Amino acid sequence: MSPRIGLDEQTLLRAAAELADEHGFEAVTLASLAQKLHVRSPSLYNHIEGLGALRAKLALHSLSILHGDLAAAVQGLAGDEAVFAFGEAYAAFARRHPGLYEATLRAPDRNNSELERISAEIVGLIVGVLGYYGLEGDAAIHATRGLRSILHGFSSIERSGGFGIALSVEVSQKLLISAFLAGIHVMKQEETERPNPGSQ
Repeated sequence: MSPRIGLDEQTLLRAAAELADEHGFEAVTLASLAQKLHVRSPSLYNHIEGLGALRAKLALHSLSILHGDLAAAVQGLAGDEAVFAFGEAYAAFARRHPGLYEATLRAPDRNNSELERISAEIVGLIVGVLGYYGLEGDAAIHATRGLRSILHGFSSIERSGGFGIALSVEVSQKLLISAFLAGIHVMKQEETERPNPGSQ
C-alpha cells in the first residue's frame, strides 16, 4: 500500500504531540492517532513501525524541543542568572507541553542512540551552567543531581495540581532555586578552602 498523500512522519509527530498535550502521553495510541488524522490504523504503518516506535520518536521530538528551549534560555548568561533562566525555561516547557514533558521522563532506550544522545546533551547543559561555580568530582555530580531533582520535582507537583494555594508558583520556584544557589556558593567556598593534599 502506498503512503497516503499528505501524511508523513512529521505530520504524525505533530498530531501525536497534540494528543499528548491534550490527554497525556499514555493517550497516544495508534487508534487515537488514526482517529485524529481521520485515517485507518493500518495506514499508519506506512510511516511508523508501531506504537513503541511512535512513542520513542515522540520522546525524541520532546527532548529536542526541551533542549532547544533550555539552550536558548542560557545563551550568553553565566552564574546565578543562567541557573534562574534555565529553571524558568524548564518550568515553562512543562506548563506549555504537559504531555511532551511526560514523554521526556521516559528512561532512554539503551538501544536508541538518538535518545541517549539528546538526553546526555540536556544533562550536559546543566553541567555547563553549573560549571561556572568550579565544582569538581563528586561535588559537581551532587549539584547536577540536585538541580535536576528540584526542577523535575517542582514541575511534576505543579503538573499534578499539587500547588492548590493561590500563590505565585513562579515566585516559589525562584525562592527554591535561590536556596539551592546559596548551598552551591557554600560548596564552592568549601572547595576553595579545602587544603590540597599535594601541598602538605
